[in-house]
Amino acid sequence: MPAVGRSVAASSAAKAARAGAGRQPQPQPPAVTVAAILQQYTEPFVQRYHHRLSCHVESTLLRLGFCRTAPMKGRVYRCPSCDSKVPLYNSCADRHCPRCGGARREDWVDKTAQLPRPGTAYFQVVFTIPDRLSSLVLGNRRPLYRLLFRSAASALRRSIHEESGRQAAATMVLHTWNQRLEHHPHVHALVPGSGPSLDGARWVPCRYTRATRRKPARPFLVDNRALGRRFRDSYLRGVRRLFRAGVLKVDDVAKVNAILREVRACDWVVYIQPPPNDTSDPADVLKYLARYMTGGPISDRRLLEVKDERVHFLARASDKSGRQVPVSLPAIEFMRRWTLHILPKGFTKARCYGGWGNRRREAYQQQCARLQPVPPSTPANHAEALPPVLESPVDQVPKCPRCGAAMDLESDTRRPSWQELFYSPDHPRWMEWRGSG
Repeated sequence: MPAVGRSVAASSAAKAARAGAGRQPQPQPPAVTVAAILQQYTEPFVQRYHHRLSCHVESTLLRLGFCRTAPMKGRVYRCPSCDSKVPLYNSCADRHCPRCGGARREDWVDKTAQLPRPGTAYFQVVFTIPDRLSSLVLGNRRPLYRLLFRSAASALRRSIHEESGRQAAATMVLHTWNQRLEHHPHVHALVPGSGPSLDGARWVPCRYTRATRRKPARPFLVDNRALGRRFRDSYLRGVRRLFRAGVLKVDDVAKVNAILREVRACDWVVYIQPPPNDTSDPADVLKYLARYMTGGPISDRRLLEVKDERVHFLARASDKSGRQVPVSLPAIEFMRRWTLHILPKGFTKARCYGGWGNRRREAYQQQCARLQPVPPSTPANHAEALPPVLESPVDQVPKCPRCGAAMDLESDTRRPSWQELFYSPDHPRWMEWRGSG
């Protein structure tokens, strides 16, 4: 930049800084949102794929389309100064909605933050299913997602029992996507590195790797290769058991058997991320796990633009650099990939196992409190890991957009039932294509 250009830019920046001094910066809404993309392209997406969509996927798209619109009703506020009115419509509260779910994430963090104990190392463990099984899992999501949880918990429990001689505990969250929104099911687990012995008589401390000249000693959980083999064997045994029981829907038995033989011959990826030290706060892991508890596989901050019927967004590069690279997808393909991650109705996405399981939690926590050699310090406030998010804009009292005065509540109308909305004149046109073609 020429010197004159730099001086003009600096002068402008200084003026802007002086003008903005004393003001609170106002957060700017994102230029592109996932919710806007869903509302704009749901109709052409359903028009193309309606013969392949389940009733649950269709009803989820309907809820998301109605979210915070006039048919949902809500509150109307009136300004006592200038008589302006502002409507705030009810939210859908669906866990897949990119605009809802803040309160649900906060509740999960609050409950889960009670499990970790201060002075204990915590590991993040990721169990991933090979991509070759993706088509089988997509056709049988509920049983095979449930099997993913159980196999990961079983492998983790056996490895910790045999290698450390202590009781295992874990909280797990299912993710079904990669950075490009492709189907990539895997489970993230938060696992303590120490705990009561198997007989409950003593405290087993965290193990460490051997220090070298180049690398200091680091907290160590279990051998990840042995853990991966146990996970693979447990999952494939479960698949064959479900197949023999007639639970799985399979079109080509010979092809599925060939895939099972193929994935059995390879190593399955289990990634164990150790903490920086043995007293690290697990709040960062909880924050990461909670980020995708609700709202779908991609956030607004990764979106770049929607142009020429294509969605442009950022994704992590396939190499190990961690850099973000732009990705472009046709809008309908973006919709198709997004809907791959709508979970089966009522499916529990976060589960606790071992000592943190519902039946053993109280006894396990009492054992930890009794056996841990150093009295725990005051626990960190994990509830602050996520900023407070209100579930719906109707919970907020707005300021008048014209004069800035506090507004008064004029009316409050309950949200109609979903049946009333689905069969009202306000329902989208694509509902009428259901069952046709």
